[in-house]
Amino acid sequence: MILETARLVLREMVEDDAKNMFELNADPEVIQYTGNVAFKDVEEAREFLQNYTHYKEYGFGRWAIINKEDQAFIGWCGLKYIPEVDEIDIGYRLFKKYWNQAYATEAAKACLEYGFNVLNINTIVGRARAENIASIKVLEKIGLVFKDKYDIDGFPGFIYSLDKNNKMI
Repeated sequence: MILETARLVLREMVEDDAKNMFELNADPEVIQYTGNVAFKDVEEAREFLQNYTHYKEYGFGRWAIINKEDQAFIGWCGLKYIPEVDEIDIGYRLFKKYWNQAYATEAAKACLEYGFNVLNINTIVGRARAENIASIKVLEKIGLVFKDKYDIDGFPGFIYSLDKNNKMI
């Protein structure tokens, strides 16, 4: 376990999460604004998880979100280092049946606090396509502040940012 909130446990993803990852990305609405494509099968999701090196390389990554009440895998949330721009990004992806229940906000807030207080990260950014209103609301609810417009895979988007001293960068 990496983090715990009132309703959730966040932990590193493991090979056994392959079926859940496959099903999560198989929903076109879930990946609609991500620029990602669905895994072709559970085995491809398993290979992705086997080759996911973020935990070892950076000491953090995207973590599985587990519902405490029923131990269900509800999605993932976490931090990602993007070397091309030397930034640490917060991201989240949940099964649709868990949307609009504040799970993304709860998990993202915990990840943000972990990043600042445990990992001693100075700045965390969040990116969202302009039409992804729900994701933008999560970024704002956790305290990130609009920084700039941004092109995300040919679509208009926004970058939000927060530094550990709660000042916009």
